[in-house]
Amino acid sequence: MQGTSTVTWLRIASAVVVGFGILLVLAAVPATSAPVAFLADGIIWPFDGAQSLGASETRLLSGILGGVMAGWGVLLWMIATRLYPREPALARTLILTSIWVWFVVDGIGSALAGAPLNILMNCGFLALFVVPLLPARRQATAS
Repeated sequence: MQGTSTVTWLRIASAVVVGFGILLVLAAVPATSAPVAFLADGIIWPFDGAQSLGASETRLLSGILGGVMAGWGVLLWMIATRLYPREPALARTLILTSIWVWFVVDGIGSALAGAPLNILMNCGFLALFVVPLLPARRQATAS
């Protein structure tokens, strides 16, 4: 993948992270929590409709985590669009380090919470960033 297509892919991936963060914030309101409740029900097997996200502490954490995720997505967007074109090696390091730390910590938390299926779903988010950056790294090392 060349520089501009890598940046385009990273912008899309960052927008997905922001969008998911906004979805989590919306889950803090019972009237708009259905998509995240459905997702949680699918992740916390069996698929039985038991996850309502109705507890106030669950709604609070959804709002906080949604804000953190949206902010992280904006940061990833800015790294991809402003830093990557000038310093691709540094941008790759920043993005990949943050993605891998998130993946490991989130995976451990998911396993501890009894939701190991979330690790599989997180592989999709991981791939959004790793797929465009690994070939770019190989191209940079070959140059």
